[in-house]
Amino acid sequence: MIQREMKEVSLTIDGKKIKAKEGEKILWVALENGIYIPNLCAIYEKMQPSASCRLCFVEVEGEDEPVTACTEPVRECMAVNTRGKIALRLARTSAELLLASHPVNCGHCLKNRSCELQKIAKHLGIKLKTKRFRKLERNLPIDESSPLFIYDPNKCVLCGKCVWVCQEKLGIGAIGFTRRGFKRMVSTFQDKPIGETTCGQCVECVKVCPVGSLVFKNDKRVE
Repeated sequence: MIQREMKEVSLTIDGKKIKAKEGEKILWVALENGIYIPNLCAIYEKMQPSASCRLCFVEVEGEDEPVTACTEPVRECMAVNTRGKIALRLARTSAELLLASHPVNCGHCLKNRSCELQKIAKHLGIKLKTKRFRKLERNLPIDESSPLFIYDPNKCVLCGKCVWVCQEKLGIGAIGFTRRGFKRMVSTFQDKPIGETTCGQCVECVKVCPVGSLVFKNDKRVE
């Protein structure tokens, strides 16, 4: 089968002239060109973006409403604004909703200063301890059964990166999403301690976690 070569297109993002392959998503084009767009659930290798975190809203000239940068493909002469008022308002609301159910104890978190939520909050100009929405923490037990890492479901932002790498990339299937609504979480089959599963010593889930939900014990990085 002869594959059609991807055509190159010219566009602007925040006024910066950029060339990219037609069909590439705005998010990846922006990031590759040094323009940060908040995101938690985006995975470059994933064929169909989840678009579940609702943080990557941008405004595109000619579009009536903001679009998610992880799903919108670039096209010739497209003009993208990552700092539009409506897009930022939507992203800030999504971020504050996440923080309302997230325990903000950064000083005691092993992911402090390398947490994506901290980066997002700073970029959007919001406080980590938001008062806009009522605090709803889950107070779930922390799983320390693995000899290598700790899983704190209370800090999970349901980005799905650990589930994707475990199920799709590696084909292990030790973890997955369970329950619905506010009770939705990442867990093992029958909620067994993660150390008693087929997880073994893979630790790839820890490497992709953007927050402090999955961290190496004693902050020891495994390469």
